[in-house]
Amino acid sequence: MPRLVLGIEYDGTAYSGWQAQHHAPSVQAAVEGAIAEIAQHSVSITASGRTDAGVHALAQVVHCDVQVERPLRAWVRGVNAHLPPDIGVRWAQTVHAQFDARRSAQSRRYRYILCAQPTRPVLHRHRVGWTYKPLAVAPMQQAASCLMGEHDFSSFRAAGCQAKHPVRRIQSLSVSAAQPFIHIDIEANAFIHHMVRNIVGTLIPIGAGERPVEWLAEVLAACDRTQAGITAAASGLYLVGARYPASDGLPDLPPPPSFAC
Repeated sequence: MPRLVLGIEYDGTAYSGWQAQHHAPSVQAAVEGAIAEIAQHSVSITASGRTDAGVHALAQVVHCDVQVERPLRAWVRGVNAHLPPDIGVRWAQTVHAQFDARRSAQSRRYRYILCAQPTRPVLHRHRVGWTYKPLAVAPMQQAASCLMGEHDFSSFRAAGCQAKHPVRRIQSLSVSAAQPFIHIDIEANAFIHHMVRNIVGTLIPIGAGERPVEWLAEVLAACDRTQAGITAAASGLYLVGARYPASDGLPDLPPPPSFAC
């Protein structure tokens, strides 16, 4: 029985998040239904990670076991034919039976796009976070350096987080400007609920000059969510993708998203 792996791109605006829900549309349910149409049997998919309502993805990696052989192009074009226009399959591959989209992932990468301008964005309103405050990138980057490595990220953990522990290892974190947009790129072995959005919300007052650079390290050390900043809007967050061992032969991560005015 082949184990199928797909790279899924989606605009999360209209969905309750990745995970299937009884009361609201989800990306998972849409993808499972579309794969079932081509496989001609019901399927259950496992993803590299869950995304919240309104969060987007460039290459969410999923796997499932199917009972039929199809050309890879059929899994791409056929599944896409049964998906809504805001969800699409980027690529398809078959892998060894031990591959697991979640457990085999070595790291995940996210990009947060923040629009810093006096008026709220209109054309990109579902694609970016927004602050009316002008932001300086240099202090944001300087502050963010304290998050590198393995730490207890309880200060950036959502109250309803179901992770067994709050310790995660950030492998890279950069803040860059493409005015009026600020890009925050974070790659870690894994993430806890709202971790990226809470980090962004804590960087904003530093970039605005309302808090000193050292404040972020104090927030991290406090292990207390009430000491951190706001939770940035879901609309600016993108799951760029997950990294896997080279031996799995999966495509490289796609370029992160960016916008022009």
